[in-house]
Amino acid sequence: MNAECTPQSGGFTLLEVVVALAIAAVALVGLFQAGSGGLFAVDTAARAQEAIQRAQSHLAAVGRDAALVQGDFTDDDGGGYRWRLRVRPVATHRASASGGGSAALPTLYDVEVAVSWLGRSTDRSVVLKTLRLGAARSGD
Repeated sequence: MNAECTPQSGGFTLLEVVVALAIAAVALVGLFQAGSGGLFAVDTAARAQEAIQRAQSHLAAVGRDAALVQGDFTDDDGGGYRWRLRVRPVATHRASASGGGSAALPTLYDVEVAVSWLGRSTDRSVVLKTLRLGAARSGD
């Protein structure tokens, strides 16, 4: 019987444990970053969806609740949102001269509504555009 000294492998060495812990730590950091990135993306999508709904509401009010008047208008919309309305005439139908000089002329307006909010690091906004038919006074 020859009694050779062979090392017995009954457990992990300290170096193996430290390397395993380092790998697990790196994996956990990556997992937490991916999770927080997903949460921020969900928040950004929700804020953008709310901004779109607010912009659609403002567009629906133009010409109905609010007068269709050329110019730029802006105000606070609450909840961290601001809105800007821009109305510009595109074309006016010229009617034949038939006496009255102050007739209302049909005018096509370019209407743009922008709703903005402060994102994580920058301002974000959504912009909706449409064309609306309104009346302009020929004396204006």
